[in-house]
Amino acid sequence: MIVGVIKEIKPHEYRVGMIPSGAAAMVQAGHKVLVEKDAGAGSGFLDADYTAAGAQILDRTSDVWAKSDLVIKVKEPQSPEIKSMRRDQILFTYFHFAADRDLTEGVMKSGSVAIAYETVRDKKGTLPLLTPMSEVAGKMSVQEGAKYLERPMMGRGILLGGVPGVEPATVIILGAGVVGTNAAKVAAGLGAHVILMDVSLDRLRYLSDVMPANVTLLFSDPALIAHHLTEADLVIGAVLIPGARCPILIRREHLKTMKPGSVIVDVGVDQGGCCETIRPTTHDNPTYIVDDVVHYGVANMPGAVGRTSTFALTNATLPYALRIANLGYEAACRADPGLAAGVDIHKGVLTNKDVAETFGLEYRPWNL
Repeated sequence: MIVGVIKEIKPHEYRVGMIPSGAAAMVQAGHKVLVEKDAGAGSGFLDADYTAAGAQILDRTSDVWAKSDLVIKVKEPQSPEIKSMRRDQILFTYFHFAADRDLTEGVMKSGSVAIAYETVRDKKGTLPLLTPMSEVAGKMSVQEGAKYLERPMMGRGILLGGVPGVEPATVIILGAGVVGTNAAKVAAGLGAHVILMDVSLDRLRYLSDVMPANVTLLFSDPALIAHHLTEADLVIGAVLIPGARCPILIRREHLKTMKPGSVIVDVGVDQGGCCETIRPTTHDNPTYIVDDVVHYGVANMPGAVGRTSTFALTNATLPYALRIANLGYEAACRADPGLAAGVDIHKGVLTNKDVAETFGLEYRPWNL
């Protein structure tokens, strides 16, 4: 199989879909690897590193798209990339279709096979290709939130952990999955007062045994969320429904009850976000203000720490990519129903039920 690795074009996206050792593994398995020039530069990998691994460097992205049977990347295809996709081509990347109807319809029109990292499941039912980036984003959410609480950033001028004699910031985290748990660990480690909320009592019981004393675990309901938002200095949206749009938990009317200069970091913005007033932003212009509340909506947070994120991501994705290349995607999916769950669009047909329901589009399950 011919495997293509594309340079990401989303603003300030420094990750790459395959590192040189991954390319070497593909070549050793008998596949041809085409890498766009400078695709790995943002993560610290030189073209010479890929060449030494047995890959071929191509100067033009259009050539990689045109010649590849399987394209491996990181972020959802941007408009120019959608136009480069072709029928029967396999694209293995993050898609987050439920947040973008144009993307969904564009990929359907291309006739390609879209295997989404974020909906692949393992034998335990967890999301092995989403987890590493959720870990990074959870930790980063606290770093970014702490920065934008600073007064020059239009925040309240609050030090997250306080100092002796001065109370720490109150951090509300909505969702106790991978993102929320990592955010709580970092915020608690910095000395903040953390309130972690979730609808799963089993999850809260587990976390009660492992979280430090400055983390309060609460069952999430609308009234309790509304109450604690009035106390919050930093709110982190860490809500995920795999493949579907995030539910709205923070409504516009809540903002008027929040402290001026408080900060909302909505990690789920690429799935629509749990805050009604959130919208995707970039690392160039990461924040905006609504009703005196700072909103941070960068949709590719892990891209800012490209080297760490690339290693974390490709450690998880390479075994799946090798299976797809070695067996073909159909045989690979027959052998692994969890991988089959990642097929969200198949040759023009929408095969993810949650995405179909989000946009009111026709859905057909993919019949292996």
